Amino acid sequence: MSLRGTREVRDNSQIFRLAGLLDAFSEPTFRKVVDKYVEEGPSSIILDMSQIDFIDSSGIGALVQVAKKVQQANGKLQLIANSRVMQTIKMVRLEQFFKIQPNVEAALENAKRS
Repeated sequence: MSLRGTREVRDNSQIFRLAGLLDAFSEPTFRKVVDKYVEEGPSSIILDMSQIDFIDSSGIGALVQVAKKVQQANGKLQLIANSRVMQTIKMVRLEQFFKIQPNVEAALENAKRS
């Protein structure tokens, strides 16, 4: 199984709902697709990773690169993470770097406030 996803624009935010594996194999395509949409806007990005089964160091690296790209676009990146994703993020001590929300609705509310 590889990475699958959908994109939706709602309340001036782009919501990417991802499922499957974010690893060395899927990372280049993930970055290419998300980078393209960050450039097109809107620059508020929500990555719903609640259906991710596995993330490795390549996936974490891709998230960091996307976060930097969003920052350059004066946007905001928010993640919705399941326990597997959170465990990996905590293992590399990036839980303070990423803005993690409990669900998409909370992320949309947070995006409206900023």
